[in-house]
Amino acid sequence: MNKSELIESVAKKTGLSRREATVGIDSAFVIVAKELKKGGKVTLTGFGTFDVGKRKARAGVNPRTGAKIKIAASKMPRFRPARALKKDVRK
Repeated sequence: MNKSELIESVAKKTGLSRREATVGIDSAFVIVAKELKKGGKVTLTGFGTFDVGKRKARAGVNPRTGAKIKIAASKMPRFRPARALKKDVRK
């Protein structure tokens, strides 16, 4: 399922117009992204938690040249599914 299919599904399920569903979903994505950018986390009970993971600096290899490179420390968005979601998927 892609974003437009998600919007269509939400519109049908809620009775909203496609435009209203688009605004709602886009707003939710923006809010989650802003919270993660601040270093916070977003917990959706029964679904999961979005947070920020930290990667340490490490050594790597350039696949083209084989030269060793340093990879800087970085942050990345992370999702941890809730127990209920894991259970639903396993069925």
